[in-house]
Amino acid sequence: MRKYQAAGFALIILSSMSVFAGKPEFELTIRQHLFEPSIIVIPANTKIKLWVSNEDASPEEFESYELNREKVILGGQRSLIFIGPLPPGEYPFFGEFNPKSAQGKIIVE
Repeated sequence: MRKYQAAGFALIILSSMSVFAGKPEFELTIRQHLFEPSIIVIPANTKIKLWVSNEDASPEEFESYELNREKVILGGQRSLIFIGPLPPGEYPFFGEFNPKSAQGKIIVE
């Protein structure tokens, strides 16, 4: 009987690990109308969570034509953007409200 209890316990642990594993998460910060880091490397063919924190007082819009994403992040706020799964390549993004300074790219490997 003990053998079956151990197998059941192992199954519970493995199934709960997959629930907690989830999608890979990455952080992007807007500070002084710049994205930090300006380059993010993510795995190919994998859906990821991109957390964008705006430390500026003014809003900024995360915009990417290649990623087909746009999201306004209010000053002092944090927002979640799902990206992918994507094939390998480079995907530029920019801040709609400060396009000359707020620029970056996601590299998919």
